[in-house]
Formats: sequence, C-alpha cells, structure tokens
Amino acid sequence: MRLQHVSIPIPTGGEAAARAFYGELLGLEERSIPPHLAPDSFIWYRVGGSDLELHLFIGAEPPVDARHFCFELPGLEGLRERLGAAGVAIREATPIVGRPRFFCRDPFGNQIEFARIDDPSA
Repeated sequence: MRLQHVSIPIPTGGEAAARAFYGELLGLEERSIPPHLAPDSFIWYRVGGSDLELHLFIGAEPPVDARHFCFELPGLEGLRERLGAAGVAIREATPIVGRPRFFCRDPFGNQIEFARIDDPSA
C-alpha cells in the first residue's frame, strides 16, 4: 500500500492563485480530470512522478467529505472484504475510469480513500 493522492479544498475563484502557486511557483504538472468528474470542480496535479497526485476541490463551501487522503493498492477487493468483516462502513464513490475505489473512515472520523490504479493515464 502506498499514498496515491491528497485532496484539499480551495475557494471558488481561487483557481488562478492555485495554478500560480502549485503550477508556476512549485512547478507541479497539471493533469486532465478523468471522465465522470466535473472538470470545473477540480484541479489535479502530478507530484513526484506520473501517479502521485494533489487534488484541489473548487467550491465556496467544500463538501464535508472533500478532505481525504488516498492509499493505492493492488489488493483492493481483499481490503474491502477485511474492512467489511471488521464492521467498518464502506462508502462507494463516483466511478473513475481505470480507478476502482471506495471510502471509509478511520476510528477518529478521518476519511480515507482506497483505490487500485488500473490505468495511470486515466
């Protein structure tokens, strides 16, 4: 298992400042938003390679579930079964092509996404 992405909110209208900071100042490469997600609601960057990412959620009031981190692992379904057997509530997510995924919360209420990256270009 490895860290795959971190998602943080930014306010509506902050897109130019975000791109200036993350893209220009830090030099991160902006990537396209996968199908099924609203491209005007996110800015995604590659960080430290082609498959480690920073996701910015755009909105005046970020959804409660916007802040999270994601672990990527090949044995996604096995982990889903283990968590379910342990009584951990699983929440399904909007499908992303090439990225099966689900969410749960840790014992402290922090949201965690678990995903398998079948297609790193998606």
